[in-house]
Amino acid sequence: MTVRAPDCWWKPYGKFGAATVAHVNLAPNPAREETAFAMLDACERKRWRKFVHLGARRRFALCRAALRAILCAHLGCRNEQLAFGQAIHEKPFALVDGEHVPISFNVSHGGRHGLIALARDGRLGVDVEERTERRDFDRLIDAAFGVNEQGALTRAYGVRRIHLFFKLWTIKEALIKALGTGMSFDPADFEAPAAMRLGASSAMYRFPQLPTMEWRVDDLGCDEFAAAAAHEKGPRFSALTDADIDRALARTKGRST
Repeated sequence: MTVRAPDCWWKPYGKFGAATVAHVNLAPNPAREETAFAMLDACERKRWRKFVHLGARRRFALCRAALRAILCAHLGCRNEQLAFGQAIHEKPFALVDGEHVPISFNVSHGGRHGLIALARDGRLGVDVEERTERRDFDRLIDAAFGVNEQGALTRAYGVRRIHLFFKLWTIKEALIKALGTGMSFDPADFEAPAAMRLGASSAMYRFPQLPTMEWRVDDLGCDEFAAAAAHEKGPRFSALTDADIDRALARTKGRST
């Protein structure tokens, strides 16, 4: 199924190093939602039906259909040829005619905004969040941030504190998603790059627990939302397997500064 350019609910957002990112408009739109649902395969429609809330159904359908269109354009395949498998911790990978294709992608959505990140290779993660002031900020800061991050947030006030909170939050989420460890890696066990705490929009990063892996981290935030992407740097992509990463993290529990 082909979606005409004027009807697309996704569009290019930017290129960050070797990764490209698309923005997905998740505002309610019955016509778009109907088109998106028609692009899903049987497994995806079954998953769609499991969502109780209409908003969750809308976000899933619009993001998944946009991902399908972007991958098909990049891989040169038809929508019916594309399917998805799941690696460890349920991280998806693309299949064309049943064959695993070497392409990296990640999807995130928050409120009315979705982001899809794509790269030729290397582990990749993206996160997007709408900035909203929360009553449980202090609890989240204590539970999910390291000592230096907590200090920076304590020194910030008002809107600046909200923006810094979501900047650091999305950076940490993007890195965790890039690793593909799911909820098994505590965000308090590492800190966002120091340069980005101080205002930089991009930085190179190594997890203290995984010093052989290097990442490019980008702040993708704008006035409407906070967002970040993390992409593994070469030349030895995926030198560590998912099982290797799990073992390394299990050996080095504890909060890092």
